Amino acid sequence: MSSSVMIKENVSLKPYNTFGLDVVAKRFVELHDIGEFEAIVSSGELKTPFFVLGGGSNVVFCSDNDMLIVHPVNKGISLQDEDDNCVYVEAQAGEVWDGFVDHCILNGWYGLENLAGIPGTVGASPVQNVGAYGKEAKDVVERVHCFDTVTGEQMWLSNEECRFGYRDSVFKHDLSGRCLVDRVLFRLSRSFVPDIGYKALSDALSGVPLEELTATLFAATVRSVRDSKLPNPKNLGSAGSFFKNPVVSESVYQEIKTLYPELVAFNLGDGTYKLSAGWMIDSCGLKGQAFSGVGVYEKQALVLVNRGATSGEDVRRCANAVADAVYAKFHVNLTPEAIFI
Repeated sequence: MSSSVMIKENVSLKPYNTFGLDVVAKRFVELHDIGEFEAIVSSGELKTPFFVLGGGSNVVFCSDNDMLIVHPVNKGISLQDEDDNCVYVEAQAGEVWDGFVDHCILNGWYGLENLAGIPGTVGASPVQNVGAYGKEAKDVVERVHCFDTVTGEQMWLSNEECRFGYRDSVFKHDLSGRCLVDRVLFRLSRSFVPDIGYKALSDALSGVPLEELTATLFAATVRSVRDSKLPNPKNLGSAGSFFKNPVVSESVYQEIKTLYPELVAFNLGDGTYKLSAGWMIDSCGLKGQAFSGVGVYEKQALVLVNRGATSGEDVRRCANAVADAVYAKFHVNLTPEAIFI
């Protein structure tokens, strides 16, 4: 194994997860390039299953962890190719996502503006298929480079091979627990075309003439809207939007809409509707309520916050209580977007 690779023992993960849970990783390594991970695997030092930890904004640790926690810190953004309409930009997995968004805007590479302000790293973006305000990573990811511990080979996966879904990808299924994302190639545009389909964005930009709307202003507005609903984890621990917005058939949507005409939902255009989990939680009277040291955020019911939780099990109990209340009222299951480890 390369002498530059150092696996540390008994490392507190509190600084590495935005919910602020103080658990210990029995084995922890920071990776500066994919070769270091190859060296760990080939030397037999992997020993146990591994978990890739980026910004820790979408994970809830339930207890001290026996897995090897792999924390990519590789940096770098480069223009790989371009034509009259598109640019192909490669970013290393350890790049902070929001910093990458800013870098692209400053260079006139567009398409990421709706995804401004999302916490985490570039490497996590295809795994989670991050999304916000009508856009998802799948809309801009060209291909993903990763290392497969089963085959022992590096490989590129195309957008199609990533099998993107709503907050989902092949990395959560067939490739779960076996691949490390090393870098991502994005296909971006030379032209800025604002997507203000979401009401919160259109309302916030209502006073700005379209011809005066720049990508910088648009991204700043996205961040402002996010900040009005989501807590700063430096001040209040959270895992962001905790639940997925459930997708239901048109018949189920119509049934709920008949009982609750004020239901907030989005027509996906394929015979299904995405229901607002936040609206349903709020309608159950749970906004601002606390369970076992975990609260439903008073500004956005979709967010669970740390009100003194001592373990991930506290978070799980609160999440279960919220999901049970929503099911009792709407007969719709809520699925956590956050990952329990």
